[in-house]
Amino acid sequence: MKIQTYHIDTFTEKLFTGNSAIVCVLEEWLPEVTLQTIAAENNQPATAFLVKDNEKYYIRWFSPEYEIPLCGHGTLAAAWVVFNILEPIKGHVEFVTKNGLLTVRNINGAVVIDFPIHQYEEIAASPILIDGLGVTPTKVFAYKKERFFALLSSEDVVKNLKPDMSLLKKLDYRGAVVTAPGSEYDFVSRVFYPNKIMFEDAVTGSAHCLLVPYWAEKLNKKLLHAHQVSPRGGDLVCELHADHITLSGKAVMYMQGFIVI
Repeated sequence: MKIQTYHIDTFTEKLFTGNSAIVCVLEEWLPEVTLQTIAAENNQPATAFLVKDNEKYYIRWFSPEYEIPLCGHGTLAAAWVVFNILEPIKGHVEFVTKNGLLTVRNINGAVVIDFPIHQYEEIAASPILIDGLGVTPTKVFAYKKERFFALLSSEDVVKNLKPDMSLLKKLDYRGAVVTAPGSEYDFVSRVFYPNKIMFEDAVTGSAHCLLVPYWAEKLNKKLLHAHQVSPRGGDLVCELHADHITLSGKAVMYMQGFIVI
């Protein structure tokens, strides 16, 4: 069996930056263990699997270690492949996920994705959280037990942060996000997953389901330009709507080929 694959760098217009993902186009679903094994062999932050059914595409995302419930950059990569290779006449595509429908549009070469708004609540900064980050945040907010985001004093503090993953692993949250006002952007961020082998994510769409509502209220503006200051870096154009947010980004293809299994 040959599986058509595409290696895409997302939330960027330059190769070797942004967040990378592999997109695998399937005729039908393979066993879950096979999907996970392929993702582990790819060894990229995300592998997106697509199966077309009529006008919709079913999509699932896997890291090398587990299935991802929602993956922004994996969605952007998959949409870029649809718009630029599979069906270049399309102006929009609907992805069916385990958590509902994701609508994605192609606007002037940018991929625009509708995402849900995640409600957050302020929490106390525990000693482990402070020691794990290595700085005392101004405020800390959390979305359920999925991830927290910590407000730091400046972009430089975010850039220079050297968190202790062994301490952050002790917290109940899967993801740790730090953010601050930007010098050239409305806000900047970094995202860490202490229990993952690749513990820092390059660009994280799902984290912005929390960050966009916060910064939109803080800055009193609905259209925001964001930059994730990871070593690879990446740019997002974000907009807050009444019941959802949109994330817009560019992408470039690094490689295409076949997986043979």
